[in-house]
Amino acid sequence: MIGLDTNVLVRYAAQDDPEQSPKATRLVESLTPDDPGYISLVVIIELYWVMTSCYSATKDEICHLLETLLRTKEVIVAKTDVVWKAVRLYKEGKADLADCLIGQDAENAGCAYTCSFDRDAAKHCGMRLID
Repeated sequence: MIGLDTNVLVRYAAQDDPEQSPKATRLVESLTPDDPGYISLVVIIELYWVMTSCYSATKDEICHLLETLLRTKEVIVAKTDVVWKAVRLYKEGKADLADCLIGQDAENAGCAYTCSFDRDAAKHCGMRLID
């Protein structure tokens, strides 16, 4: 197993760099279920941030990308169940993916709830607003 950095996944998904994109493609497409790539939660959130802020990816495009990664046997996504729940919550509502991941990860860790000053996170991700 090898770790995959955000920039590798961005180059693979965006296919926008004539030098790096083919290298990322060769690497990603060389992965197998027996020798997979590993994607951490940090990479998931960075991928979301880069694709939305730098590439103007839509919610549907982000969900498709993340769902594809989660279904691919050639990669292992950290805390797959947490990421699936966060993606579903993000897809269904008005929540930010980062907030969805924070809330779902805390729930998975056994937290009764997650406190936040973010009204949208409280409203859409089930966090508790601190007054």
